Amino acid sequence: MREFGQFLPVLKPVAPQRVDDCLAQIAAAREAMPKRLRQCADFVIKFSDRIAVSTVADVAVGADVPPSAVMRFCQVIGFSGFSEMQRLFRDDYSPKWPDYSTRLANLKSGRAGSPSLLLAEFIEAGRLSLENLAKTVDEAAMLRAATLLSKADTIHIIGLRRAFPVASYFAYALEKMNVSCILHGGMGMLDHRHALRPGDALLAITFAPYSQESLDLAAYAHAQGVPVLALTDDLSSPLVRYASTVLTLEEVDFGAFRALSATLALAMALAVAVGTARGE
Repeated sequence: MREFGQFLPVLKPVAPQRVDDCLAQIAAAREAMPKRLRQCADFVIKFSDRIAVSTVADVAVGADVPPSAVMRFCQVIGFSGFSEMQRLFRDDYSPKWPDYSTRLANLKSGRAGSPSLLLAEFIEAGRLSLENLAKTVDEAAMLRAATLLSKADTIHIIGLRRAFPVASYFAYALEKMNVSCILHGGMGMLDHRHALRPGDALLAITFAPYSQESLDLAAYAHAQGVPVLALTDDLSSPLVRYASTVLTLEEVDFGAFRALSATLALAMALAVAVGTARGE
């Protein structure tokens, strides 16, 4: 005799509408999943910040499963496929920081808006950022980065939005030291990726929320066999998967405003190291 439950229809789960609900749904269903789907679940939960900028292949490699398992996993959660799940994460993709009007309002309400107080706070944030950089910098990675760039025929540089001052300074310093370089800025929607040649190298700079244009150029360079040096904020950054060498650092913020004290110091040291090596 069949059990009564065998006559009940198998209902497709409803796709969650919020990232938090999605992660909770994955966690609740994880134990009942087959091994490969559990691996997908573990990857999505651990690296939820990557899903918005990942491909099916990226998730499959990260979870150590075939791409078909990723597609099946998405369907088990209630999505039609990976694109629908990714859209949910992209809509929520941000470092959860307030917008600029909210940040300014918070500073005013805290009576921290006078120029002298702001200067003191940003000096302190810069000091803490520099001290943290001195304690955490990977000297071996710095040496690899300087060696990689110093041997390149042409150094390509990309860093947009908050990273643009760092990228433009790096290009300026190299230009003054007669080192061949190209700054990719997207001016006029012009794409100079085809200027990448064998023997070149790319320095890509991006911090959360990561610039898609910078990720795209890094992916293109990687596919062309051009080595990529990543300057980013964390090893979980989506930029890391395209890089042969990675430098990470964190900037201390004040009022959710992040200066570039440590990043510019690192860029300055790296540029001078490249110029020195090229001059030998």
